[in-house]
Amino acid sequence: MSQSEDPTVTLTREQMLHHADAWIAAWNRRDVEAVLSAFTNDARFRSPIALQMTGSPTLEGRPAIEAYWRAALARIERLEFRLLAAICDEQGQRMVVHYEATLGDTARRACEIFVFRGGLKSEAEALYGDTVALPGGGTAGSLVPAAPVSGMANR
Repeated sequence: MSQSEDPTVTLTREQMLHHADAWIAAWNRRDVEAVLSAFTNDARFRSPIALQMTGSPTLEGRPAIEAYWRAALARIERLEFRLLAAICDEQGQRMVVHYEATLGDTARRACEIFVFRGGLKSEAEALYGDTVALPGGGTAGSLVPAAPVSGMANR
């Protein structure tokens, strides 16, 4: 995932899909450096869990994002992400990654919205589903596969 920010760079759909796969793999390795390497230095990250942990839903800059992710990983014994779909807007340089996140003994569906600038993520927002509403009570492997969204380029 590592690359330099270049304002002339725009990502193709294929590059975005590769980014989604690399992002999932980096998290599954618990490799915060690899995940961060895809962000601009001034990136913004928004998450309801960041609000719970830091008191603010929005983190500004890679150092703040890194501190949050390292603190969160220290609290999670098991982390496993499984990519369900990636929806790419090549013209707008945006992507939604839909995945199943198993954290500890709890699985839930999640989406992250990425905005790319110069080939790197300048903004990201994490959205999480309700584990209670998941089939099988939210245990890993019990989720129904995501249905394609009509009119959207799904993976």
